[in-house]
Amino acid sequence: MKNMKKLLCVALGAALSLSLLAACSGGSATTPAPETTTPAEETTPVESAGTQTAAFTTVEEGKLHMSTNAAFPPYEMTTDDGGFEGIDVEVAQAIAEKLGLELVVDDMGFDAALTAVQTGQSDIAMAGITVTPEREEVMDFSDSYATGVQVVIVKEDSPIQTVDDLANADMIGCQAATTGYIYCSDTPENGGYGEDHVTAYENGALAVMALVNGQVDAVVIDNEPAKSFVEQNEGLKILDTEFAVEDYAIGFAKGNTALRDAVNAALSELIADGTVQSIVDKYITAE
Repeated sequence: MKNMKKLLCVALGAALSLSLLAACSGGSATTPAPETTTPAEETTPVESAGTQTAAFTTVEEGKLHMSTNAAFPPYEMTTDDGGFEGIDVEVAQAIAEKLGLELVVDDMGFDAALTAVQTGQSDIAMAGITVTPEREEVMDFSDSYATGVQVVIVKEDSPIQTVDDLANADMIGCQAATTGYIYCSDTPENGGYGEDHVTAYENGALAVMALVNGQVDAVVIDNEPAKSFVEQNEGLKILDTEFAVEDYAIGFAKGNTALRDAVNAALSELIADGTVQSIVDKYITAE
């Protein structure tokens, strides 16, 4: 099973040059995306990496709308005053500043965040999104900016002690629409466990609560949120073996190459000057 998972992950995308941790995220907070479904007609010229100037349109003039799911610490989460913070939020803010735009965070379900950018309700989707062949059919993606590791959470006294033991689980919990759910619900022939053995939840917190309550035997989720959930719930642990390793990128509407290229140029500069790494270090300390 472990080798099958590794093969599946390799098929998802090329190896990332920046070794960071990120998430494939989710959450329950819901803020409707803007009703506008077509980009503003006026174009915005932007100085991208080097000396080239790109022109692109955004949903709302002068603003960069980011659809996300802000219940996935430390990548996107709400603050006590109703704002947003996290790795993805700060990276998006830095990109917006490079582009001369104001960042607007549109908080919604993970699946809705993907749909919002596909339908032109947001400019970018940034929520630890894995680049997969299926998603590339309906979305465009930036260069990868992080690597995500999916892990398995179980109760401390669980008979599931390795990833291979998941094959014996009666029920596995995952967040709906994430790659964790896609992997687990696939057929055994493809390395999954079948839809009958997987329950999808609106967000990772609900999946973990189902584990605490004995409704599922394990939860497959990204590593950083997993650590946060385990800290908050006594009696849980993360298995030592990784379930999957993936690349993450920013999503765009299919064919929106002008905005994608401008974001890629800004992202490249932010990686080169250490801004992205400093943001990650702010939220994730070395172990």
